[in-house]
Amino acid sequence: MTKIRVTVAMCTYNGERYVQAQLDSIAAQTRSPDELVVHDDRSTDATLEVVRAFAARVSFPVRITINPVRLGSTTSFEHAIAAAEGQIISLCDQDDVWRLDKLARIEAAFDAMPRVGCVFSDADVVGENLERLGYRLWESVRLDHRKQRRMAAGAALEVLLQQNVVTGATMALRSEFRDLVLPIPPGWVHDGWIALLAAAVGTCLPLNEPLVWYRQHAGQQIGGLKRTLMQQVAAARTMDAAFFSQLAENYRLARDRLASSPNHRCSDAALRKLDAKVAHCLARVDIRKTRRSPVAIAKELISGRYHDYSLGWKSVASDLFL
Repeated sequence: MTKIRVTVAMCTYNGERYVQAQLDSIAAQTRSPDELVVHDDRSTDATLEVVRAFAARVSFPVRITINPVRLGSTTSFEHAIAAAEGQIISLCDQDDVWRLDKLARIEAAFDAMPRVGCVFSDADVVGENLERLGYRLWESVRLDHRKQRRMAAGAALEVLLQQNVVTGATMALRSEFRDLVLPIPPGWVHDGWIALLAAAVGTCLPLNEPLVWYRQHAGQQIGGLKRTLMQQVAAARTMDAAFFSQLAENYRLARDRLASSPNHRCSDAALRKLDAKVAHCLARVDIRKTRRSPVAIAKELISGRYHDYSLGWKSVASDLFL
């Protein structure tokens, strides 16, 4: 049997303080990667020196590319995914640490289920010095056991249309989906886009194991810290008409990509759900423009879309009072 090739796709930017620990955990994997692709976003510190020294001492190939100008994390991951030569592409942040069997567990999951296009795991949330903070990543994104069971049973699209629960640092995808997910449109973060499209044409599978130590520190772009009630209220208050208008456009772009893909079939039912998500986002735009009309909110509530495409009564309360 032909051995599956696994690529680790890492993006870096001014990560000299943490990247060595991540690289060491990749080198120590019980299932070594077949290659490491590092895409750097114009680091101005010693990140590239650390990566080059690592490349000189490991047995697997390390390919390093540098953006001509700063492009941001999503575009950098887009380029890293495009450059990967493996059949499985495991995404990698510069500041985490991997459990030593992470690649072995990911490979086993893909091998066991050929229809799975994307897998993602839980993670232990840790502090700047890898001290445990007492909870896991899925607690912070509210991926509870019910949602996990739904995703494992093939309803990943429905879960993701309510809220993205997939973190790129824990994600891996089959390279055969690359032509579907690339390019990644502006407005999307790479993990949410990839997970949604993979779920729409196959499935996106949760692995209920903490395969990553997910480091929290002041310099990271997106974190996994638990929000207090006041922080949740503050975040909800930023969700104005412009926010939901952009969200509607994001899902329209996803729907159009899926409908026009020549190589990956998306069911009519899945396309209708994406249409309904767009309609729900536009309804929430109108609710804000009509000064949070109780009639408009009640109409949207009766339609069932608050529960199918948002967070149910929590979103209703946000639209009424915030």
